[in-house]
Amino acid sequence: MTDAELIQKNAELRNKSPLEIVRWALAQAGGRALVSTNFRPYEAAILHLAVQAQADIPVLWVDHGYNRPATYKHAEDLRARLGLNLKPFLPRVTPAHRDAIYGPIPTTEDEAGLKKFSAVMKLEPFQRGMRELAPTVWITALRKVQNPNRAELDIISHDANFGALKVSPFFYHTDAELDAYLAEHKLPNEWDYFDPAKADEKRECGLHAAWGKAAAVAAS
Repeated sequence: MTDAELIQKNAELRNKSPLEIVRWALAQAGGRALVSTNFRPYEAAILHLAVQAQADIPVLWVDHGYNRPATYKHAEDLRARLGLNLKPFLPRVTPAHRDAIYGPIPTTEDEAGLKKFSAVMKLEPFQRGMRELAPTVWITALRKVQNPNRAELDIISHDANFGALKVSPFFYHTDAELDAYLAEHKLPNEWDYFDPAKADEKRECGLHAAWGKAAAVAAS
């Protein structure tokens, strides 16, 4: 898809429902679509949406081992509730091993440390998962309101890091709209989530940032 075609298609999809967007995405995928998740707040919405369109769609999850108990319980609840075809990918090093060698999770004052943490514990297993599952279409929960970097994206975009067409059907949705979606479908939310690779919500962990591909390769 050329840049001009991408602009045109985003304009067309802007007026479509999230389910229509997912169905369009699956039609482009040739049977090679996946949805990624980290089970953060509102992830139940994208997972519910994806399985409505394709019940057995692969769900790529990097379990870096630092999730809080509530997040693991939320993941298991959604796996059972939605019948998720969950594909977990784990880092090559355990959290205990990493902490013993490198110390605690870096803070926001240590940008280099956070990027290294993300590369080893999140980007490398995610890249491995994308390589093994080999999607042509990657469905995500990205939204414009999440941070300034994501505000520059759109419903569909070319992903240079992992070589797939990235589709974000809830891209223009607000928190209030997602609250309504969860309530309508009687889905749980998870507010105790913490991403150690970001340390705060304004940072990128590298999955959707230009530096992520090289960092993942370096950590392989």
